[in-house]
Amino acid sequence: MALIRPSTLLLATAISAPALWHTAVTGDLTATVAMERFLLAVAVSAVLLAGLRGLTASYSRHRIATAPVRAEDRAVDPPQ
Repeated sequence: MALIRPSTLLLATAISAPALWHTAVTGDLTATVAMERFLLAVAVSAVLLAGLRGLTASYSRHRIATAPVRAEDRAVDPPQ
């Protein structure tokens, strides 16, 4: 599970955007609360994206194993 991937941090920022907005713009949340929510969002994002990567990785392995190969690519030329 990768916590510092750009995709994880981007999703965590999107999830915690309301808290960050209320901290930076409206000022009705403290920075501590916003950072706690962001760190929780990082953990949730990492779990969600790890599951998504696990699902999509199995599809690519199956596709590569069953991919058709052209006849000229199957023929192996003997070394000269």
